[in-house]
Amino acid sequence: MRPSAGHRPIAVLLACSAVLLATACGGAGDSDAGGNDAGDEPKIELTIATFNEFGYEDLYREYEAQHPNIKIVDRKAPTVDAHIKNLDTNLAAGTGLADIEAMEVSWIYNYLARADKFVDLREYGADDLKDRWLDWKVAGATTQDGKIIGYGTDIGPEAICYRRDLFAMAGLPTDRAQVATLFQDWPSYFATGRRFKEKVPGSAWYDSAVLTWEAMRNQLIQAYYSNQDRYLGAENPRLKKVWEQVVQGSADGLSAKLPAWSDPWNQAFRTDKFATIACPGWMLGVIQDNAGSFGKGKWDVADVFPGGGGNWGGSYLTVPKQSPQPEEAARLAAWLTAPEQQVKVFKKVGSFPSTLDAYDDQQVKSQVNAYFNNAPVGQIFINRAKNVILKQHKGPREGDINQVFTAALARVDEGKQTPEAAWTQALDLADKAANTRKKG
Repeated sequence: MRPSAGHRPIAVLLACSAVLLATACGGAGDSDAGGNDAGDEPKIELTIATFNEFGYEDLYREYEAQHPNIKIVDRKAPTVDAHIKNLDTNLAAGTGLADIEAMEVSWIYNYLARADKFVDLREYGADDLKDRWLDWKVAGATTQDGKIIGYGTDIGPEAICYRRDLFAMAGLPTDRAQVATLFQDWPSYFATGRRFKEKVPGSAWYDSAVLTWEAMRNQLIQAYYSNQDRYLGAENPRLKKVWEQVVQGSADGLSAKLPAWSDPWNQAFRTDKFATIACPGWMLGVIQDNAGSFGKGKWDVADVFPGGGGNWGGSYLTVPKQSPQPEEAARLAAWLTAPEQQVKVFKKVGSFPSTLDAYDDQQVKSQVNAYFNNAPVGQIFINRAKNVILKQHKGPREGDINQVFTAALARVDEGKQTPEAAWTQALDLADKAANTRKKG
């Protein structure tokens, strides 16, 4: 699973809550309707279902002050899994969804396939607003026939974070501008890793074969499915090429073989276990939290990502058709995701904006990070966001199929299975998953 930018992965480890109930009500003459311009307008309650940390609490109060007839109720699930369970349960029941439902970029494709259950935001002005966002962000919530079911919140443009001290030990440049020239594509990234291993055999080049696979796979326009939702399987030579590059990296000792978010992975940041990591903006906080004083001044960020651009994280706000006040819900979703509000959220919780105007704001573009040698992270991640040029097509069983391949790759990385046997088994299991009817 790919966490949303600014949403700390530790939240994923919390226990799931009970199913959340989303309600909406309104009554003429409500004594809480408020003053100002509200007059005798009925009080409208808008519920918004989120997960982890969107940083919206202050914005809710601000919106209510501007709209005295609106009361916002936040239904925050403690984990992504709890949120999805609630979403699926109430979607199937035909009742109980919030007026606004948040969706993460890595699984919104499941609901694009059920776009008839969500408001086409073009009905409320989305066509006039869509130039706010990076085009690939809009594409992530747009169906093949042009419906827009979500307004973009944050994103997770990827750079490369690296250990300056380990690079120096290997005789590699440590200046971030020079580092950026070392791996403009994946072959050069792996080749640099092999040079590194020759000089520093006690350290790996990257943390995990699985996370490296994820970074590479997400750059394929079609990984598991064609644009017509036909499962590709063994017919996709590009996917097999990515597999071969990653398993060869494991064979060459480039992977530290650390399961992401595990205790060994967390603890490895306080050691010399590995030298680089695929690094969306929110990963900076993960590194700092895990590495502590050990890593300060040792970690840096290079304005580069092999193969051009990559995105890991980010979300959308959708309006289910169950909402009794879709126009008001769409208006709130548009306001929460406007550039001005995205800058406020960025300042509060670090979620990186997806709106172009936010990149002209000094609070975003001039941000530096002292922990990472005063790296100009604002400008770095603006550049990385603008280098993401595609939207990957994801099919109806994408998540299940990807779990098959990542599990197979983990077995190879840990020496439990040969690459050939793991690939063959993954193809067989993925084919079965692709042909299993999706429930709900």
